[in-house]
Amino acid sequence: MKRRDYLKNIGLTSLGMAVVGADAEAAALLDKPKAKTKPKGTGELKIPGGRTKEEAIRDVKLMAEKFFSEHEMKTITVLVDIIIPADEKSGSASQAGVPAFIEFMAKDRPDEFQTPLRGGLKWIDIQSIKRFNKQFVEITPKQRIEIVEDIAYPEQAKPQFSQGVAFFSLMRNLTASGFFTSEMGINDLGYVGNRPNQWEGVPEEVLKQYGL
Repeated sequence: MKRRDYLKNIGLTSLGMAVVGADAEAAALLDKPKAKTKPKGTGELKIPGGRTKEEAIRDVKLMAEKFFSEHEMKTITVLVDIIIPADEKSGSASQAGVPAFIEFMAKDRPDEFQTPLRGGLKWIDIQSIKRFNKQFVEITPKQRIEIVEDIAYPEQAKPQFSQGVAFFSLMRNLTASGFFTSEMGINDLGYVGNRPNQWEGVPEEVLKQYGL
C-alpha cells in the first residue's frame, strides 16, 4: 500500500511529491501508465496510487501553492522537532518532511486546519513575547520547552492555556501522522509488511498423533 492510500485510510491525505512546477508535475503524473479498464460501477479512469486524473491534478496544484508564511513554517519546523526529535534510531520530524506535510494538509483541508493552525502559531508567538520578549523561533530551546510544557498535557494544563492546548494537540496529531507514514517513520517502527513464510509440511508430532 502506498503512503497516500494509507493516509486516506486514517482520514488524511499524504504530502506526495515535491513540486517544481504545477503544470510539469501534472503532466508527469498523467503520463504514467494508466489502468487498462475502468473500475466497475464508475466512469473514472484510475491512475497508479488509486487516484483519478482530477485528484492528481488537484494535488499538484495544491503543492504549488503556499499558505504559511516563511516565519510560520520556521515555527512549525521547531515545534515538530520538539514533538519528534532526532535520536539514535532515526531523524527528526522535520527531516522526515513533516513541515511540508502540515503545509499540504492546511491546503488540502482548509476548513479543518487553516484557522486553528494559524491561530495557534500566533498564540505561541504571543506567549513567547509576553514571557521572553521574543518570538518563539528566537528564544532558547529551554524557554521553548517551558512554553510547550504548559500546553502539552491537557489534563494538567491551566484554563488560560486552553487555546494553546488545542493547538498543540492538533500539531502533535499531524506530526505523528506525517512522520509515521513517511519512509523514515515506517523504518523507525520496524514495519516490514506481509512476508511469505516457508511451508515445511505438517509437523512430525501432528502426523504421529493421527497415525500418519
